[in-house]
Amino acid sequence: MNTADNKTSAHRRQVVIVGGGTAGWMSAALLAKITQGKLGDITLVESEEIGTIGVGEATIPAIKRFNRLLELHELDFVRQTQASFKLGIEFVNWGQVGTRYFHPFGAIGDPIGRAAFHHFLTRRRLAGEAESFEDYSLNAMAARQNRFTTPPRDDSPLSQLSYAYHFDASLYAAYLRRHAEANGVKRVEGKIRHVGQNAETGFIERLSLENGQTVEGDFFIDCSGLSGLLIEKTLHSGFDDWSALLPCNSAAFVPSEKVADVTPYTRSTAHTAGWQWRIPLQHRTGNGHVFCSDFITDDEAAQTLVRNLDGKALADPKFVRFKTGRRRLSWNRNVVAIGLSGGFLEPLESTSIHLIQSGLVKLLDYWPGERFAPLLAEQYNRAMANQYESIRDFIILHYKATQRDDSAFWRYCRDMPVPDSLSYRLDHFRSSARIVLTPGELFQPNSWLAVMLGQNINPLGYDPLADVVDTERVAAQFSRMRGTISRAVQSMPSHKAFLDALS
Repeated sequence: MNTADNKTSAHRRQVVIVGGGTAGWMSAALLAKITQGKLGDITLVESEEIGTIGVGEATIPAIKRFNRLLELHELDFVRQTQASFKLGIEFVNWGQVGTRYFHPFGAIGDPIGRAAFHHFLTRRRLAGEAESFEDYSLNAMAARQNRFTTPPRDDSPLSQLSYAYHFDASLYAAYLRRHAEANGVKRVEGKIRHVGQNAETGFIERLSLENGQTVEGDFFIDCSGLSGLLIEKTLHSGFDDWSALLPCNSAAFVPSEKVADVTPYTRSTAHTAGWQWRIPLQHRTGNGHVFCSDFITDDEAAQTLVRNLDGKALADPKFVRFKTGRRRLSWNRNVVAIGLSGGFLEPLESTSIHLIQSGLVKLLDYWPGERFAPLLAEQYNRAMANQYESIRDFIILHYKATQRDDSAFWRYCRDMPVPDSLSYRLDHFRSSARIVLTPGELFQPNSWLAVMLGQNINPLGYDPLADVVDTERVAAQFSRMRGTISRAVQSMPSHKAFLDALS
């Protein structure tokens, strides 16, 4: 064997993924596709006796990049997972009871001069013009009319449409499993009885299963869910508890009958002690009530959930308990936590599946060579910490920005202290409409803008460069934008008609 072959062999890993579900099979499918069997063998260990939470059915546009990496055909993906399309999220009762706003994907307005669009919007509001930012979002206006189409590859207004999916998470996991196994991933059925570690280094070396089988490896991906079997129960990586900032700690969830007109958006409706999601699929609707058990009982939470369904429940509600926060180490020794084993942020902005995707892409960026270089793990941990914390602040914003005082839960959220990082952003926006971000954040200015304006955080000032453009030109530009969006939306089919054409 020549030198090159020796080097390749030395870098091969025996990769073991612990846990199936969405996180496990996303990990298996991507690692197998990217490494093509040349950097190691991949084994996934799961037990059919252990269920998955299965609430992560709504996504953000980044999921399309993940599917492209796997070379999944969109039409096949939509059919196999009973998917529908998503233009954003409608928030009901979050600012005050009876109010609603839309957090759209994609652009809000067009640039006018040097200042960002929302500075001109603020200028017009302070001058007495009453208008909504949603009027300048193609996604929001299409969602209002339940219209959808995939964007054409040209320079027309419809090319600016941005979208994600709703899909059945269990069907998605099964779909990815077929792709992963076709690319050489070996699946082992069984429950883990014991985790074997190296006595000197603490590195995990083997898994002993209840059926007597042993699975050996030198690199482990922990997709065991909230329990964190390897990353926490075995390696004691620590956990930053964010319950004081995100007090919801429970969820009741249930599927219901499909609705007649499948809407191209997720809906989040705030209730007395939490909020309810509604995710329309082709074959059913996913529903859940995220709540804080300090303010409401399980029975009350389940009753609230069922009372607010759009169709007949297809099962009895199930419950899951959780604690918001993240592992202090996402990569510890030879274990990397992916998905819920690495942390939990409630699914308010559909980030659960994205955090799986992000964790995997970053892992590929820092894939270990012959040795597990501590610097790789350190950089990975920094990157994941920044990702979790920036998303955490964005989710906290929804609670903190409420004006509700009709329940003890909402009064707590309104009055609770928030991280300095969020206070700093809010101070900037309130004073000058500037949206302050750090490089690499998931949620970009238009997302922050939608939630802050949607929940009545109205700036007192704006970028002085917005005054460079004269009033008549600004008015003409705003009128042009509204007209362009209106015509584009009218040219789109209904979401239902678009889905029917795919079947």
